[in-house]
Amino acid sequence: MTTLFDSLELGRLTLPNRVTMAALTRSRAGRDGVPTHVHETYYTQRASMGLIVTEGVFPSVTSRAFPGQPGVETPEQIAGWRRVTESVHEAGGRIFMQVMNGGRLSHVSLLEGAQPVAPSAVASGTAVRDFESRKECPVPRALDVEELPRIIGEFRQAARNAIDAGMDGVEIHGANGYLLHQFLSPSSNHREDAYGGSPENRYRLVEEILRTVADEIGADRLALRLSPQHNIQGIEETDAADVLATYGGLLRASEDLGLAYVSFLHAEPTGELITELSTLARANGRTRVILNSGFGQVTQRAEAEELVQHGDAVAVGRLAISNPDLVRRWQEQLPITAPDEGTFYTGGERGYTDYPLYTVSS
Repeated sequence: MTTLFDSLELGRLTLPNRVTMAALTRSRAGRDGVPTHVHETYYTQRASMGLIVTEGVFPSVTSRAFPGQPGVETPEQIAGWRRVTESVHEAGGRIFMQVMNGGRLSHVSLLEGAQPVAPSAVASGTAVRDFESRKECPVPRALDVEELPRIIGEFRQAARNAIDAGMDGVEIHGANGYLLHQFLSPSSNHREDAYGGSPENRYRLVEEILRTVADEIGADRLALRLSPQHNIQGIEETDAADVLATYGGLLRASEDLGLAYVSFLHAEPTGELITELSTLARANGRTRVILNSGFGQVTQRAEAEELVQHGDAVAVGRLAISNPDLVRRWQEQLPITAPDEGTFYTGGERGYTDYPLYTVSS
């Protein structure tokens, strides 16, 4: 029986264990989007995880989704990430960068005056925090088909920049209501061209991004994050047949690439849908599957042990925040520290780098 502490071949890497750190929004960068010494400390503290996936990183300032989000666009941002990767690698860790475009889940004040974009001019009906206060997300501007090569190119350049900064790979964010998820979902994608309507058309942009980025950095350094039926931030995916046709179609279409892994977030990660999608993801014999329980839930060891029987590894969020040495704590059955949710997005080192390693009290 596979355990959480078995090694795993994943793309070009050998993971020493199957406990991975999920991408977690922490809002610790300044308005310039440059990672700082606190990012370096935070990620390095968690180097014993089988794989670290960074918070969602914007490929261009016109795709930023929240204040405190780091970018990978400017020389200063790339240099900041290089310091992070060098420190993580020196500590024996492995790290992928999650690249995301916020799409309609943004505001002109976050985008330095640019209007948020989306597949269609349909507002999310949700709010977003900018640098000053919480504001309603505006009606986005529908992307012209002629603009899509630019969107694809931004993902490609971001991946190139991430690898140049020393990242071991890149995870494309196609989940949680952001731009690529907006293209996948019929509730947010009302297009009538080659990028809307049928499931094949709705996943076309994601497939094109995967192929373009794989051509740039190699598919064995490329991963994809998906959250089918994750009805969040204005997304609704209630037609089970359409969900399977969309996400299953995407996985079949990209099977030949041989991605390093596909990461699934779902309320029922061992249920019928994710089991079927996992089979499709693994069909090429190279792509691994990482499973994550529902958004906002705390993944305890017992659940993680169950998930690793269905997938190849498990993604852990909140307990990776408050237990930088989580792998050791689970393996040795040591006490677990609960996270302080009040400091998740507050900036600074409190609740970020001040969670201690476990030590035996004298």
